[in-house]
Amino acid sequence: MASTTEAKPAKKPAKKRATTKRKKNLVIVESPSKAKTIEKYLGTNYKVVASIGHIRDLPKSQMGVDIENNYEPKYINIRGKGDVIKGLKKEAKAAKHVYLASDPDREGEAIAWHLSHILDLDLDAGENRVVFNEITKDAVKEAFKHPRQIDMDLVDAQQARRVLDRLVGYSISPILWKKVKKGLSAGRVQSVALGLVIARENEIQAFQPDEYWTLDSEFTKDRHKFKAAFWGLDGKKTDVPDNTKVQEILERLDQKGNFAVTKVEAKERKRNPQPPFTTSTMQQTANTQLNFRTRKTMMAAQQLYEGINLGGKEGTVGLITYMRTDSTRISSLAKGEAATFIVDEYGPEYAASKPVASKQQEGAQDAHEAIRPTSVMRTPDSIKDKLTSEQFRLYSLIWSRFVASQMTAEVLDTMAVTIEQNGVMFRANGSKTKFAGFTKAYPAAREKDNKLPELLVGDDVKLAQLSPEQHFTQPPARYTEAALVKALEENGVGRPSTYAATIETIQKRNYVRLDAKKFVPTELGVLVQNTVQEFFPDVTNIKFTAGVETDLDNVERGQEEWVEVIDEFFKPFQKELLKAEVEMEKIVLKDELAGFDCDVCGAPMLTKMGRYGKFYACSRFPDCRNTQTIVEEIGLTCPKCGIGQIVERKTKRGRTFYGCSRYPDCDFVSWDKPTEKTLADGTTPKEDDENKDDDKASETTKTTEVKS
Repeated sequence: MASTTEAKPAKKPAKKRATTKRKKNLVIVESPSKAKTIEKYLGTNYKVVASIGHIRDLPKSQMGVDIENNYEPKYINIRGKGDVIKGLKKEAKAAKHVYLASDPDREGEAIAWHLSHILDLDLDAGENRVVFNEITKDAVKEAFKHPRQIDMDLVDAQQARRVLDRLVGYSISPILWKKVKKGLSAGRVQSVALGLVIARENEIQAFQPDEYWTLDSEFTKDRHKFKAAFWGLDGKKTDVPDNTKVQEILERLDQKGNFAVTKVEAKERKRNPQPPFTTSTMQQTANTQLNFRTRKTMMAAQQLYEGINLGGKEGTVGLITYMRTDSTRISSLAKGEAATFIVDEYGPEYAASKPVASKQQEGAQDAHEAIRPTSVMRTPDSIKDKLTSEQFRLYSLIWSRFVASQMTAEVLDTMAVTIEQNGVMFRANGSKTKFAGFTKAYPAAREKDNKLPELLVGDDVKLAQLSPEQHFTQPPARYTEAALVKALEENGVGRPSTYAATIETIQKRNYVRLDAKKFVPTELGVLVQNTVQEFFPDVTNIKFTAGVETDLDNVERGQEEWVEVIDEFFKPFQKELLKAEVEMEKIVLKDELAGFDCDVCGAPMLTKMGRYGKFYACSRFPDCRNTQTIVEEIGLTCPKCGIGQIVERKTKRGRTFYGCSRYPDCDFVSWDKPTEKTLADGTTPKEDDENKDDDKASETTKTTEVKS
């Protein structure tokens, strides 16, 4: 019997519940790392994405400024940002509300404004701008309680700077390309920076050294030795200009006899801590103490600001406040936390009841705090294993400087002792730390002790050694990166946030080179600067450029209209442009015959302009790649062999030194430029131990770098 299967009724499909996906608030910042940190603080109701910097800018292929229509900028979407913009539009369309949380400065405000245009946000109705000075949970959450509208004064200040720089750069550069050489450029801040380097070099070249002598001595008291220096004669401070004066002093001395202590001044001296860092002082100190280039400093600071993953409960957190600031102001909360830390860590006597207030730099913007750690409780050592070497070193510097700024003064016991014999007076100065004060947290700022033995008026001391030594006054030093940043800031030119790019530009254009970490103008740099200075004097004028910066600050404060600021600059500048087009003669930088043949292939050698100035190269390049450096005679005969000429040479690292033209037969070498006086006196300094590894004069005149 066949079996039968009863058919079962089909199951009805289950009804889907009517659910709506809850819309999230969208937050847009500049960088992915910043987005990651902030999203963790805001929770599940927020989605944080990055614009990856600017999304709109002036076009690279044209001026992009409508001069006839109130200097209207012609913004376009930045090439390569299409997918980013598309993604932002999609996210914004699906969002409950859009917040723009770019950096709290002019540039950040402009990014927010450009985003609002791209995303069709209502600038008048919406309060979607959020700013915070530090990326910590409390600071971020508090900022989102107080959104505001976009500050158009800040935007206009940024637009004015961008338009001004475009007008200058895109107007002068084509003339330089046409009249001098392709690839050249000029700009408001870069021309001033280059001018400072050239002016300093001119001072150095024009400097005439003056002779002077020192008489350093060593005295003994009860087997204790201490150093002193000649001070004067018969109660008056006396200069020692030459050897004649030295002999006059020595004739008055009985070097084996007793010397009397005639005056002892014991005082207490206080050294106050410096204020916490601004952008500029951070750049300068990182350069001098950590040997960081300006760009390296700003990159490390950006990483510390945007957030470092510390693991554990803290996760990713911003370690310092915003790193682009002119202010030394500190919030009351930060002061309170620092005071608690200092009392607990070092003792109440180290905590300043009223930390020293510093005077703000003229024209400084006080919108943000100084650069400080977001929490002093995160000591450098406690998070060292979470940081790279550069991050750790910079964070340690910022942390120490801030904590020190909230501490008491260092106290030193000082002693000034006058020692005499026959009217010849010597001075000895000593100091000893009595109370460490702020240097407890900032050891790098501590003064070294220079202890003197117990000395009283009437004591006799013995002369152990007297060393007359001839010296010559030195020219002003070339600018290091730190010194150039300081000079720009002191002159009110540019802003600290732009200094890294400015310094990088004048090097990239080959207008300056680094020699022993100091800037030296190249022949090309001098040529360009002279040309720009002749036809566009305002662009190279420090006071004029500083005045423009003041105008831009006034735009930010709402005190001036940005179009009027540009118009006041551009109308006279436009006349200079027309004059330059007509009157500037074409400067031909053509290769010249060197006057001798290539020692490799026999073809004529040429004099070419290269990165570091002129050099010799074979005319058959690239078939023959023989090159030679050009050695310059300085018009002096070698003091060692008497027949060679002293020539200027360069090491492989680009450092200048002076040597005999007969090398290797004569090995005379000097790091300092010899003069007739130094050679006659036999006092030209030879190589110093610190630079023995700098390739000295033993390098050949051939170069391995092929240039054309």
